[in-house]
Amino acid sequence: MDLLTSGRLSGYLHEIDEQCNERLELMVEQMKVQQGITEELKAKDMMEWVGRMNEIRASVKGNVLREIVHA
Repeated sequence: MDLLTSGRLSGYLHEIDEQCNERLELMVEQMKVQQGITEELKAKDMMEWVGRMNEIRASVKGNVLREIVHA
């Protein structure tokens, strides 16, 4: 309530959004490396690459929300 009444809520939410996006991108890249998802796979089998990337993004998004937003 203090953030809202002081006019700082928008800035605070923007900062949290940036933290989430940075963490998301970092974790996605780390998981791509761990799982061997490469540009070669993308060129060879686009559907496999898309499916695996979607799985990673969904998993990471849940982790980021738990770590940052719901902490």
